[in-house]
Amino acid sequence: MNNFANNKIEMNKTILITGTSTGLGRLAAKHFAEKGWNVIATMRSPEKEDELNSIANIKVLKLDITEPQTIQQAIMDGIDTFGKIDVVVNNAGIGMYGALELTADEDIDRQYAVNVRGPINVIKSFLPYFREQRGGKFINVSSVMGRSTALPLGSLYNMSKFALEGLTEGLYFELKPLNIELHLVEPGGFESNFGNNITFSKSETIRDYDLITSNVGAVLNAVNKPGATASPLSIVKTVYNLASGKNNSFRTVVGKDAKSVLMLRKILPIKIFLNLLSKRFIN
Repeated sequence: MNNFANNKIEMNKTILITGTSTGLGRLAAKHFAEKGWNVIATMRSPEKEDELNSIANIKVLKLDITEPQTIQQAIMDGIDTFGKIDVVVNNAGIGMYGALELTADEDIDRQYAVNVRGPINVIKSFLPYFREQRGGKFINVSSVMGRSTALPLGSLYNMSKFALEGLTEGLYFELKPLNIELHLVEPGGFESNFGNNITFSKSETIRDYDLITSNVGAVLNAVNKPGATASPLSIVKTVYNLASGKNNSFRTVVGKDAKSVLMLRKILPIKIFLNLLSKRFIN
């Protein structure tokens, strides 16, 4: 590598983003690259990627957040490529929806493995590097569902995002003395392909949950279409502002629906809040 390239590496910041094969992660990778950042775009199957590989300041690497050895390899390869890593975005996630009674044990374990254990694996793998550097930043993509129920049949998804919120809060105390920052992004509904990645628990014999399942499915389909309250780009810009230091908030809520839900949750007793929410899906 020539001296000019080395100087460029020193001037530019580098971000690693998980889950960049689709959705927010992919959009974020391109947005940061356009802003001049070095981007380590990670995904489980990088051999299938063409578009991101064609962008000069993006390095596509294999990373499965449920397999720590792939995280450690991505860290080493990313540093070898760009010289350093300044920011990590925990974006990869899945959604398991449906009545708990109908959910297979392996699906319960999968929801936890990806949405909870996955970010833990990423953070733990990065801590030796950030600790040695005496600085770094984790941006964890949570959800309004990490602060309050906003949609029925999401108990497992709620659980996973509540856990991510608790993890991030808890880590604050041990990482602050090391100059390692933590931030949470909490979007509500937005146009995405997330609905395509949702697994709905169903049964051919137990029909008691059919009505609420149908109602929730209709809402999710509506949210994932153009015109949703928050645009994907608005969420990506929120991540960018946190990464670049323009926003130093610990939590940032994105979307009118998310802000409305959290406002109601704050001012209403929990039983009234839940009953109000249930009228949309049960009655």
